Formats: sequence, C-alpha cells, structure tokens
Amino acid sequence: MCVSQRGWAGSRGRHLPLLALLLPLAFLSSSPPLAQGALVIPPNYKVENIPQPPVLTVVPTSYTAFSREEIVLPCEASGFPPPTFRWVKDGLVFAMIQHKRSGTLRAEAERPLTDYDGEFRCYVSNSLGTAVSPPARLIVESQPLLLQQQIVWKEFEEGDSVVLPCTPPDSSTPPSIHWMDKMMNHITQDERVMIGLNGNLYFSNLLRSDSRNDYMCNAQYFAARTLLQETIVTLNVLPSNDVIRGRKPHFFTPNGAHSSVATLRGQNLVLECIPRGLPTPVVTWQKKDSRLEETSGQTSRYKHQLQFNSVQLTDDGEYECRASNSHGNASHTFTVSVEAAPYWVKAPASLMFSPGETVRLDCQAEGIPTPSITWSINGDVISDVDQEPRRSITDGVLILRDVVLSDTAVYQCEATNKHGAIILNTQLHVVSLPPQILTSDSLLYRVTEGETVMMDCQSFGSPRPHIAWENEGSESLLQDTRASLMTNGTVVLSGVSYEDSGSFTCSVVHSNVSIAAHLEVFNRTVIPAPPADLRVHRGSAAVLGCSFRMDARLPGGQVVWRKDGHKVMQTDGDTKYMLMSNWSLMVTNVQPKDSGRYSCEVITDLDHINASGSITVVGRPDPPKALKLTVLDDYNMSLSWIPGDSHNSPISEFVVWAREEQHQEEELWSWKEWTEVAGNINHVKLRLHPFCTYRFRVTAVNEVGHSHPSEPSEHRSTPPAAPSKNPTGVRSESTDTDTLLISWDDMEKHLHNGPAFMYKVSWRKAGDAGGHWNSTEVELAPLLIQDAGTYTQFEIKVQAVNSLGEGPVPYLEIGRSGEDKPEDPPTGITTSVTNSTVRVHWKEAKKIHGLLLGYKIHLLRLGPQTGRGRRSLGKHHHDAEGREERVEPGRGRESRLVVVHGTKTSGEVTGLRLYSRYEVSVTAFNSKGEGPHSSPHHFSTPEGAPGPPASLRLESPSERSLMLFWTPPLEPNGILQGYVIRYQQEVESRDSLSEIELISDPSVTHKELHSLDPSSHYVFNVFARTTTGEGPPITLRGATLLDGVPPTNVSINTSSTSISLTWVPGERDRNHGFHLRYLRKSSGAGWNLSEVVNSTQGFYSLTGLQPGSEYHLQILHDNNTHWEKVIWTMGPAPTEIPATFATRGWLIGLISAIVLLVLILLILCLIKRSKGGKYAVKDKEDKEVDSEARPMKDETFGEYSDAEEKRSDSQPSLCGDSKLGSDDSLAEYGNSMDIQFNEDGSFIGQYSGRGPAPQGNEESSGGPASPVNAVPPPPIAPSMSSILNRPS
Repeated sequence: MCVSQRGWAGSRGRHLPLLALLLPLAFLSSSPPLAQGALVIPPNYKVENIPQPPVLTVVPTSYTAFSREEIVLPCEASGFPPPTFRWVKDGLVFAMIQHKRSGTLRAEAERPLTDYDGEFRCYVSNSLGTAVSPPARLIVESQPLLLQQQIVWKEFEEGDSVVLPCTPPDSSTPPSIHWMDKMMNHITQDERVMIGLNGNLYFSNLLRSDSRNDYMCNAQYFAARTLLQETIVTLNVLPSNDVIRGRKPHFFTPNGAHSSVATLRGQNLVLECIPRGLPTPVVTWQKKDSRLEETSGQTSRYKHQLQFNSVQLTDDGEYECRASNSHGNASHTFTVSVEAAPYWVKAPASLMFSPGETVRLDCQAEGIPTPSITWSINGDVISDVDQEPRRSITDGVLILRDVVLSDTAVYQCEATNKHGAIILNTQLHVVSLPPQILTSDSLLYRVTEGETVMMDCQSFGSPRPHIAWENEGSESLLQDTRASLMTNGTVVLSGVSYEDSGSFTCSVVHSNVSIAAHLEVFNRTVIPAPPADLRVHRGSAAVLGCSFRMDARLPGGQVVWRKDGHKVMQTDGDTKYMLMSNWSLMVTNVQPKDSGRYSCEVITDLDHINASGSITVVGRPDPPKALKLTVLDDYNMSLSWIPGDSHNSPISEFVVWAREEQHQEEELWSWKEWTEVAGNINHVKLRLHPFCTYRFRVTAVNEVGHSHPSEPSEHRSTPPAAPSKNPTGVRSESTDTDTLLISWDDMEKHLHNGPAFMYKVSWRKAGDAGGHWNSTEVELAPLLIQDAGTYTQFEIKVQAVNSLGEGPVPYLEIGRSGEDKPEDPPTGITTSVTNSTVRVHWKEAKKIHGLLLGYKIHLLRLGPQTGRGRRSLGKHHHDAEGREERVEPGRGRESRLVVVHGTKTSGEVTGLRLYSRYEVSVTAFNSKGEGPHSSPHHFSTPEGAPGPPASLRLESPSERSLMLFWTPPLEPNGILQGYVIRYQQEVESRDSLSEIELISDPSVTHKELHSLDPSSHYVFNVFARTTTGEGPPITLRGATLLDGVPPTNVSINTSSTSISLTWVPGERDRNHGFHLRYLRKSSGAGWNLSEVVNSTQGFYSLTGLQPGSEYHLQILHDNNTHWEKVIWTMGPAPTEIPATFATRGWLIGLISAIVLLVLILLILCLIKRSKGGKYAVKDKEDKEVDSEARPMKDETFGEYSDAEEKRSDSQPSLCGDSKLGSDDSLAEYGNSMDIQFNEDGSFIGQYSGRGPAPQGNEESSGGPASPVNAVPPPPIAPSMSSILNRPS
C-alpha cells in the first residue's frame, strides 16, 4: 500500500506520566470553571494529614516486548492513606502489589512470557476510593530472525523500469529499510531512484551506471534493536537502442487510478506516488476540493510523497498526484477519510467540597464515530452500584446533591468508540475542617481621605465559616451604609473620613476566633497647579511644572513623568529630559517629535494622582510648493502656490521674491522681495516690467520665522516698451572752474523697458524762461559741459529714452558751474582781549566765487612783552562755538589757526599766553581753498598769575633742619615779585598749623628751615607771585635725616674661605663709615682691619679666609666696639707641615728673597698709580663725582672725602689674609656683575644676585641723598674683593 500511518501502538516507551495524558485537555475549547462550593485549602491553613483519595501520577502505555527483562508496566500514585495497586489483564485480576506509591508490574521468572500478552489496567485504592489507569496493550513476541539471506542476479536493458524487492521478516514494529552498498554507503536517491514506503528500490529508468553487484537491503528494527541484511542484488544493465524512443509515465505504486485512505486525527499520514517512464517523470500534487496550502500536507522525497504530521479533520478530502514527461502524463487520486479516537472536550476537575454542597461533574468527549460516555465509581460502573436518589446522569453530566462525607470517592469517566477508549479519574473529596482566620492579627491599614479601604479577614473551614465585623464600640460595621462584606470575609469601607480612624474586630460567628485591624486616615495628595499647555519654538527648552502637596506623615513621594502614556526616562549622559529639584521636567532642544501630552504622576505609599499638560512644538513653516504662473496680458500675471506645513503656528503672510535674469550676468543674479500676501491667500497678481525675464519664488512667515524659499517658478519674459520713468537724483557736482558737471542716478537695467536705452540731458542758464535748451544723449552719467562760467546757475533736466520712445516729461532741477578761490580778504579787523581770551571781529569778504564755507583766524605770538618765554608744543582743538583751532610751533614764535564755519564775522580764541604780544589776520575760504589774508592786526595780553615753580628738592643738613631748593616757573606770565613757602607738619590726631615764609627777592631760589621735628614728615608748598597774585604751588613731602649708628643686628653666612655679613640699614638713618676687625684665633696672628664700610651698604664679605678656622669678628666706630661675634668657617682645618727639609735655613732664605721681590713690585705699582694709572672711568669719577658715590660724614653733609678714597685704593688685594682693597681693573668683574653707568660714566648697577639698591631722590640727579622719602644715600662702590667673593 502506498500509504503510511504511524501511531503510538508500536512505541517502545514503557510508561507515560499522567501529565502527558492530560495535555490534550489544555487545548479544549473551554476549561470548566471551578465548581460552585468547591474548597481549596489555602497554603497558610494549619492542618496535618488530611486524607486524600488516590491520584495516578505515572500510568502504563502500550508497547511491544521482545524479552522478559523488557516487560515493565509502571503505575505510581499519591494519596493518604498510602494506596495499594491491583493489575487487571483482559478483565481478570492479574496481580496485587502492596508497595507504597509504586505499583510497577515486572515479569516474574516462573510465569511464561505468553501470560503477559494482552490488555492491562492498573487499579489504585485507599480508604477514600479507587483510581483506574487507561488500558495498555502489551505485545510479547520473539526477536525478528532472517531464515535465509537472498542473493539475486538481475539483468535489464538500459531505459527499463525496474523494482528491486525487499521482504524482511514481519513484526508488530515495522522495520526501517536502508539500501546500501558493501561499503555501507547509502544508495543515492533522486527523482529517478527511490526507496518506497514498502522498502523496495524503484528505478524509473535504468542507466548503464546503475550496474553493480552490491545492492543490499538492510532492515533496522528499532524496538528490537536488530539490523538484518535481507537481500543482496547484482544488477547488470545492458545497452539498448530503445532509449531514444522514450515511454509515457506510469506508476509503480499505487495501482489503479483511485484509492481510499482512512486515518485517525493526530496520526501521521504519507501518500506516495512513485512513477516510471523515460525520460524521468516529474510529480506534482494538488487537492481537488481546495488549495493544498490550506492543509497540513507538505511534499517530500523529490515530491514523490505528501506528508501529513498530526492529521487534522480539515485534511479530509481528495488528493491527486500527477506524473508527467515529454511523452504524456499519468495521475492517481487518493480519497482521505479522517476519523478520530475519543478526545476530551470538557473534563471534570478533582475538587474538595463541604458537606451539603451540590457537585456537578461535566464530562464531554468527541470522536469519529461519536464515543459513548460511561461513569464509574472507584472502578465500578455506576449501573452496577446501588441506586442513589441524590445522584443523576444526563448527557455525560453527573450531578450529586447534598453531599455527605461518605460520598468521597474516585469517579471515572470513560469515552469509547471503535478506535479506542480514554478514561479520566476525578477525585470527589467531602471534608469537615475546623474554622481558622488566616489573616494576620493587628494589621494596620493606611488610606487617604475619601478613598475606599479593604480590611482583610480571610478565613477557611468546612463547612465555610461565617464572618462578623465590629467597631470599637462593638457595633456591627455592616450597619454603616458605606460598608459591605465580601464572600472571603473582607470588609469594604468606602468614602473614608478622619472619624473612621481606629480599631476594628473580625470574628468567626459561634467561635472564639477573632483578629483586630487598625485604620489610619491621611490627607489626600493634590496637585494644585497642573502642568501648563506650552507652545515652544523648535530647538529651545520647555519646562513643565509639577508642584504637589501631601500629608506630612507620609515619606517623600515619587514623581513620574509620562509622555503620551510612556514613561520619560532620564539616563546618564543624556540631557534630553532633566528632572529638576522642584520635580519640574525640562525638555531640552525641543523637536517636533517632542510634541504631545505630558502627565505628572505623584506616587505615595497610599495614593497615586496625576495631572497633565502639553508641549506643542512650533517651528518655521515648510516652503510653499507647486508654484504656477498664469498669463493675464503682456505685463500682468497671476502667481499661485500650495502652502507647506505650518508646524503648529499659523502662517501670517507669504513673501513673493523675484529674480530678473535678462539684464545681468548669471553670477550677479539675486532675489529681491516683490510683495507680501496675507497668510490665508495663496495667489497674487504681478505687474511686470517690460523687456525683462523673471523667475519667482515664495517664502512663508509665521510667528517663529521665515520658511526656506520654495522651488523657483518657470521663466517668464515680457515684450519691450517705451521707458515708464526717468532717472532720479539729477544734480550738478561741478568742482572745476568754468565747467558744469551734470550727474544723476543711473536707472537699473530692468527699468530700461527696451533696447538702445539712453539718457537725454538738457540744460540752459537759469532765469532765461524763453531761452534755448541745449541737449545731448549719453549712455551713462555724468555729463561734463565746458565754458560754463564760474559758479553760474543753470536749469537742467534728464529724460530716459529707448528705441521705442521717450519716457515721461522730466522735472527741472537747478545746478551751478564750478567754484574758484575767494578773491577779496575780510576787512575791518578789530580785537577785544580778556585775560587769555581774544575775540576777533571782521567784515565779510566780497567776491567769494563760490559757496562761502567760513573764515580762518591766523594768530602768531610774537613773544613776551619783556624778555622771551618758553614755547608751548603745537596742538589741535575745537571750542564750544564750533571753531577749529590749530597751534603750530615755529622757530622762536608760536602760531595758531582757528576756523570759524559758516557766515559768522567774529570768532574767539582762548588759551593765549599772558603778558605776550600777538599778530592776527583773517581769510575767507570755500571748497576751492583760502582767499588772501587781511591786513595784520596787533594786540597784547595782560599780566597774570605765574605758573608753579619748575622743580623742588630737599636736603637735610641736620636732624632738625631742611634746605629747600627750587627753580623759577616755566610760565612767569609777568614780572616775578618773589616766592611764598607754606609748610605743615603731618599729625594723625589733628590738623597742624601752617608755617609761611615770604621771599621778596625773585632771584632767591633756596631757603633753609630750622626747628623741625625729626620724628615727623612735612608737606612743603612753594608759590611764585607777580603783581596779580600767587600762582599754583609745587608740592613735596619729606623729613629730615637721622644721625643713626653702625649696624648691630647682623646676619652671617659662612663658606670655606669667606664670611658674608648682611644687615638692614635704618630707613632714615644717615650713612656711617665703620671698620670690620677680625682675628683668626688659632694662627697666633694679630687683628686685621677692613676698609671703611658704609652703613647703608647692607652687605659686606670677608674673603681669603682659612677653611675650618675660628674667627673673632668686631664692628668698630670711633674706637668703640658696636658688635662682635665668634664664627667658624666651613671645611676641614689646615694641617701643619711636618718638620722636613722644607724647614731648613736655605728654604727660608729663598722665601724671604721672593717676598722682598714682591714688595719691590708693589712699590713700583703704587708709584705708577700715583702718576695716572687709573682707568678712564675712575678719572671721570674724580672730575664729575656724584655725591651718591661718596662716603658720608656727619660734619660735611654730601661732601667728597678724598682721604677715604685714597685709603681704599692704597690697600692692594695681594696683602694680608683678605682682599680688602678696591681693584681698579674692570676685567676682574667677570660675569658676576651687571654693570650700568650714569651719563657721567659712574657705576649705578649692582652685581648679580643682590636685591635692588635703596632708591635715592629721583627729583635730583646730583648732590647728597634727598630726605624727601626718608631713605639713606646709596653706598659707595664695594671693594672688588667683596664683589668677587659675594655668594650668588
């Protein structure tokens, strides 16, 4: 047969869990609801060892066994008390098994295997009932054996259709057939070569290559774990000439044109068509009464088979296979009939009931043919059990009313038709259980005012307990109309108020079982100001507020924002959404996708409220589109367009832009605004210029801004016409004398209206109404006309013309010919002088030859009235009357120029030098320049108060006196009569009185002041005076210098061969010269004395010392010791030379001779030095020595001491242990100094590494240090040895 059907009957499996049997129930059209009154014991109900009817957990299944060891029928169950197991074979008791929870049946050695062949059921029983397993068919047979292997030899011609048969031994578990060669390689299958469902090998047509001697048929029995080699075939294919003719298709299998196939729902089905023919036929499948794709069938094996996995009822019908080749076709029709073994549609559930309940067990099954339903109790058919009036069965539904404890049993519902039977075990358990309240005691319920609260009181018991609720006053809570009781004991109280706060009691009626519940009522959370509805520009930020109020007793609430119902997420690194500290939501860089409804949800422990707002993103509109031009006439057109998206902001207007392309190069084309149109209009009428080519585009405008321009319209050109307007800006711009320059604003080319465009220019003298017009035509402005006279008035006009005619009549304009310089000067010059200001008057000039622009006042200072004053630098300024003034320096004279604009005939000059003689002249000027000067006029300025003295400096001869030196004022402004000195002591607590000194002799420029306070500073003012009074003062602050003492607070730094001493000189101390005396203690030598050291130096260094030696240092002044110190140099102490040959007399004599020679050389050096051996800079210092470089003495303030200079120079560096003398050679400075010079060549720099030297009086470049800033004078140049050995 060419049909294959596979079921579970041939399965090798031993058992099947009960869950697998019940899986089909999960796919029923509707699941039965929990029966009314059924009990489910809660997990927290405290009870132990509740009796349970037996429940099968593992059941046996049908299979074939080939040995005793394979006979294992499993059966396992749960229940309390533990159940017992009973096996029934073919309706008769076969075995009893007493094991707990397992009743698996195994083959016994003493029983023959044939006893186990048959149909088995497992019965599981305890005191509450009996459960029955589905029937399981056990087939017992021997292993398949091959009695004799067949060896076959076959010979055919090329192109023949051949079948190689394979007939393995029969078995209840059909084998799988494999055709292989002797190397155990599978024979290759394709459209031509095919293994059929019956195991035969089919050749649709033979090829010469099919010849071989090792076609082997192998039968594999999976259940028996056996492989048999049934047949070996040798196939010899002979060549044939019939191959070229071919044959039409026929079928090896199936036979005939029609066959019927019966199958069961859920089984697998294979329809097979294996054709023969030459060339190899092609097979196609179809379903006659519908489309093949609507079935579960799939073609396979080179379309020779149509497979159905788990056949459904909808697969019923007729199927046709058709084989075709070039010689014809053949077909076969299969009529598939699908029937069904019983399957459950509605199955009863195992339930627990309280006594007195009514139980309904609904059991419905389907199948083809329709199955019959049988009810059993504990394995016994109900019809064989005693009749019970409370029990009834109708259409498979069993109803048991008013159940009692003895009704507990296992009920079996079995559905049967010719294809099999199925059975369900339903446990009906009637129990009696004591009541319990399962809800915890003293639960706290928190709720907000106005809400509904549900207080739980879950209870359980059988029969079902009754629940009662009471308040604190022991009153029934159900008396309140707001309260209602649910079936599970939960009380619902709606519209809760603050008065409902308190405790409540839940109890089981007629028992002492109860619990307490506590209710706490809170304020509701509210959002007083919901988020606003915002209109936001694209790209900006939007902030939605969410302020809320909640009960202070509740912990902080949570705020959740949602957009269009979806939660807004704030992620790290993403600033799109930002939740602010006040719970507001900021949306940054708003885009159109951000538009929508935004809700603010406030979530607390007790309530959940929300309020919503919106964001509407407005943006610039999209550009208009589909521009269309409609011609109305030659110069009028209509432009229409379709508006673009307004992006949530209405379009207020459209702007029409035009580009003229005929009269410009392409790179100069530009769009210009043409007109504006209201936003609700999408068309406009355009009036175009003649002789032009236009394109148009449109932009839309809303409150956000302008859209991008639309795509340009098509080109439109207009015909030419005569000019419609004349040029504007007609004027004369004459600059040269005797010429008239006529100019105008050239018209844009798109206004020419036609070709051959020109300007017709006409002119005549003004005032000649009937005079002749002169005219000419030009292409561009301007037009220059010669012989027009000087500053002559003309009437001029300019008209546009082209090849089609002239423009409108032009307007007349007035112009003038070019100007010339003024010919006459102003006359009648007079002056009036007031202090340093002079007002100049004149009469207007004649013969200006142009437009008068103004007058220029030329002023020359001839000098002072007596003597010569200092000249001022030139300067430029404007006065309040708009005059431009210029001051020009000259050789010995000062000149100034003041410009008076307009036609005024007077001008004022300020800032003149007093007590001076001046010369003044006036010129007129126009755009061509100045005219001639007027006759000179002389005047003088009066005497005035002088300026301040030019300089002021101070010197301090003693601690209580000061000498003031000043110089006369630079601007005496008259004859000096003397000076006034006013000085005042600086006192913090109060103002001091001013002292005044009067000097009547103007030649006196110094004054000594006595009896001054050394501890105070003074402010000095010096005034110069003339007969008109005192001028402004020169001011200086200063104090006297203090006597001071040599330093006593000395810091010391040592090295191996030098000692450096530093100190801080007194701020106002006078310089003192002192000596530094030092003694090396261990050498036995005497004291050494340094050169004179200035107290203002602040630094001195002893060099050439012995390392590791102790020195005693002293500072001497006036033979008194002011400071002393014992200090060690760094490094190891010098070692004594041992008594060797070096101490002998001849060596001492040699050293003495060398010393004598050195002394002679030193004497020669001193003689040479006294005759002029100094360096050039030193010579200059001797001639122009500055007091800043001299040592100071108390007796001679600021005087130079030659004795000290000689004493310093007379100590060469080669003498003694230290280099005390000042070397004269600049080469010895090396790179350790930064040397600078004053203008006279004296040193002013400091060696490198030292801080800035104290500053002297910057007001004076010579003389002693000034006491103005109370600092000491600078030190003299230190010795060269101290410079070279000073630490960096």
